[in-house]
Amino acid sequence: MSSRTALLLMLLLLAIIGWLKWQVVSLGKSLADAQQQNSTLTAAVNSRDTVITALQREAGQQTEAEKQLRNTLAGAQRLALRREQQLQRALNENQALREWFSRALPADVIRLHQRPAFTGTGDYLRWLSDGQPVSDPGQPADH
Repeated sequence: MSSRTALLLMLLLLAIIGWLKWQVVSLGKSLADAQQQNSTLTAAVNSRDTVITALQREAGQQTEAEKQLRNTLAGAQRLALRREQQLQRALNENQALREWFSRALPADVIRLHQRPAFTGTGDYLRWLSDGQPVSDPGQPADH
């Protein structure tokens, strides 16, 4: 082999080694980028899983709270029905109570139950501060 051929082979070999080195560096950068993306995606998935778990826990708590509210409402409805039935029984059994129940309320009581439409807390406070007089409790009612 001539020295010229050996030199060409040596240059070719150096070029191949340089190209391979460039490939290794390029693949190393690609690997680092892929690992960075993998870390980012893993963090995003973990964050999503944490949010899903928290939302599921909150949904369970809301379901339980709704169940308790429904039970409370059912109990209140039963109590209201029982009171209504007791009142109806008392009215059916007692003529004096029936007469008293059918009479109109005194004017002062009716006035206490009447309230204007409030648009805010200021209106309500002004209405409370107006100082509407109530009849003297020592006086007999117009009842």
